[in-house]
Amino acid sequence: MYKLIIRPILFWFDPEEVHYFSFSFIRFVSKIPFVPNILKSIYEVKDNRLEREVFGLKFKNPVGLAAGFDKDAKCYRELSNFGFGFIEIGTLTPKPQDGNPKKRLFRLKPDSAIINRMGFNNGGVAEAVERLKKNDGVLIGGNIGKNKVTPNEEATSDYLICFNALFDYVDYFVVNVSSPNTPNLRELQEKEPLTRLLQTLQDENYKKAKTKPILLKIAPDLTNEQLIDIIDIVNETKIAGVIATNTTISRDGLQSGNQSETGGLSGKPLKKRSTEVIRFLSEKSNKAFPIIGVGGIHSADDALEKLEAGASLVQLYTGFIYEGPKLVADINKAILKKS
Repeated sequence: MYKLIIRPILFWFDPEEVHYFSFSFIRFVSKIPFVPNILKSIYEVKDNRLEREVFGLKFKNPVGLAAGFDKDAKCYRELSNFGFGFIEIGTLTPKPQDGNPKKRLFRLKPDSAIINRMGFNNGGVAEAVERLKKNDGVLIGGNIGKNKVTPNEEATSDYLICFNALFDYVDYFVVNVSSPNTPNLRELQEKEPLTRLLQTLQDENYKKAKTKPILLKIAPDLTNEQLIDIIDIVNETKIAGVIATNTTISRDGLQSGNQSETGGLSGKPLKKRSTEVIRFLSEKSNKAFPIIGVGGIHSADDALEKLEAGASLVQLYTGFIYEGPKLVADINKAILKKS
């Protein structure tokens, strides 16, 4: 029903406006008695064989929602009813910011893709914390970044602010230095500044009564030499793992007329490169750390491909928009068939 009726209607309208409308609608209907249970009965696949223990956390299934969908933690409880094993919120910054000027979100329908240049639009970490205080059991990842006006030399302080504010309210952290939509942010992926940033966060982590996993989200546009650097950095700082990958600035092989829009590309065109990065990191590190695979997952087979390449968990974003919530159940069912 989603692809035949709902998606065609939604795709008539501006994608950002549809996103906000969808959030409001999901929150509204989820307040109706029995609706959450009905959604769970349709989309949630319950089976002990789906459970995964990764970086010390127990996931009820390995399919999560990627960051960027619920930036401000406004809908994580309702979204969890669609069968996700975990929800990643953010990217959050210390201070609220509007992000880049609109229009900044574009569908590339012939390519089953999206280009976004949102620019870390969010209401600030403090607002998200208030919403996360109402969490009643959803496993949450906190994706953190820096404000646009913060120079790279002072970026570490922004990440520390978010880390400390969220610490009691998320299960794991993701350090986002790979978005192409904040000026100069990707420069923080270079070995020296990235090592310094992650080590500072780890030092802060060790001060807590109990540490929490810190992961690094990387771009698909890194060279093999840079990926080797990532492996070295993970080993040196002893962070928990890597999320591969963020959006790409590449436009290879696109058919859509609006492919020249600036921003990060997600969706089907990212599938091959994302899987290549996962396989490279897994093989070259001898599976030394967990990898969360994200990028171009539009079918159960796409997800299985990433798991077989070395991912421990997978996340959806653009595939969830194009294929609908049934994709979550399809992936979990396919994993059970393979088990």
